[in-house]
Amino acid sequence: MEFFTNDLSIHGQFHDILSFRESFARLMTMRKVARRFRCELHCDRALLNAKPMPNVTMQQALGRLANSERRSAMIWLTRGGPFWDDIRQHGADDYLECNDDIVTDSGVGEAAYRVLHEVECGLVSVTPSNWDFSPVEVTWRRKSEGLDDRIALVENCRDVAGLEKILRDNPQPLRSWGDLRVVSTSRFRSLTFAGKCFDHLIGIPFSKNSAERILFLLDILDKFARAFDADGTRTSEGHWIYRNYFTGRENALFSDSSATEKNDFRRELTFPRPDSPGNFIFCPWHGKIPHMMLRMHFSWPVRFREQVYVAYVGPKLTKR
Repeated sequence: MEFFTNDLSIHGQFHDILSFRESFARLMTMRKVARRFRCELHCDRALLNAKPMPNVTMQQALGRLANSERRSAMIWLTRGGPFWDDIRQHGADDYLECNDDIVTDSGVGEAAYRVLHEVECGLVSVTPSNWDFSPVEVTWRRKSEGLDDRIALVENCRDVAGLEKILRDNPQPLRSWGDLRVVSTSRFRSLTFAGKCFDHLIGIPFSKNSAERILFLLDILDKFARAFDADGTRTSEGHWIYRNYFTGRENALFSDSSATEKNDFRRELTFPRPDSPGNFIFCPWHGKIPHMMLRMHFSWPVRFREQVYVAYVGPKLTKR
């Protein structure tokens, strides 16, 4: 899925540098979230000339921020991009309209044009602004060409949680075990992966279904690791995850190895600690990937403020 910064959501609405700083920091966080999901947030080179405050350009406003904030923003807007005008698909003579305003030559117009051509695309808007709504409805006026108008509905993300939900619901396709490693290690912030965790998949023919199943299991484990209140009490969602995925039935998604397996395969189920070179951790708990008989071994139990280690992803280790 592609995302475009809504340059029109910066329209002089900020009256002091503090309110601008807070909103722009949220935009930069959303960019980081997108990159975690292997998506880039496209911007416009002309964004530096937009005016977040009356008579103050974006470049001038950024100049008032701390060095670390200013540096990352300027790299993005001047060199890093990516810039949507480099891959522009709609033309200057395409009449794109939203709420009676022309949005041709904007990120809104480009996103809408792509949606109309069956490309999954969304917007990321600064808030507060006049664009605090979703979806954004854009009409492609074509009457002058003797054609019917067309309407695009474009998802408009204004906060981190909303963007993350869309990205989780519309994941980028996996094409290799290497893709699986990159996505897993960047997306799941409550899990620590062993350096060679995914090396055991090398040489095994890639399976999209198995890779997606592994991501599904990691997502559950990541949510379970975060399912605590501030005082360390397991949340109701955490109890629900435990009942439904870790206990209660023979084909649970996660389970402990049997006593016999723990005894006979203790060496195979012991792995180097990712955070402590020279030390080892026993990981009989595992997630099951039935296709190709793969397993995902991780540390147990899952406790408040303790890192969950994913030690192994690969063929079943307890085969007889």
